[in-house]
Amino acid sequence: WAVLAAGALMGAGDVIAQQLVEQRGLHGHHCPRTLKMMAIGFCFVGPVVGSWYRILDWLIPGNTKVVAVKKVILDQGGFAPCFLGCFLAVTGAVNGLSVQDNWSKIQQDYVDALMTNYCIWPPVQIANFYFVPLQHRLAVVQCVAIVWNCYLSWKANQM
Repeated sequence: WAVLAAGALMGAGDVIAQQLVEQRGLHGHHCPRTLKMMAIGFCFVGPVVGSWYRILDWLIPGNTKVVAVKKVILDQGGFAPCFLGCFLAVTGAVNGLSVQDNWSKIQQDYVDALMTNYCIWPPVQIANFYFVPLQHRLAVVQCVAIVWNCYLSWKANQM
């Protein structure tokens, strides 16, 4: 379920990016790009993030305020920077960039994307880790992530 939701929401984020941010219109919509973003959601984002939440809950069990803060520190200090770099690399590879072009794109986009991440995710994750049971955390993240996925799709597909 989580993997399906991640793929669907990655696709929805791309549609929003193309239609509202880039204003491509229906005739200018690039369907292969949406399908690629969906595939990245199904094959990468869903499995990796879902596994991460299980690992994080195993490493730091509980849901007190202190536990939530510890989880956010580990999530945003360790996982988010690594995941974002991998996401940009996977997206570049799926888009057919050469290794050198992909590395240049990552260097161009990474810091800006990470700073944007830090504006959105810490407050979301504090609430998520404190109030939401483990089995529903990925769903909560994916609901917020529709905006984040829109941003990531726009950022990753700027050439």
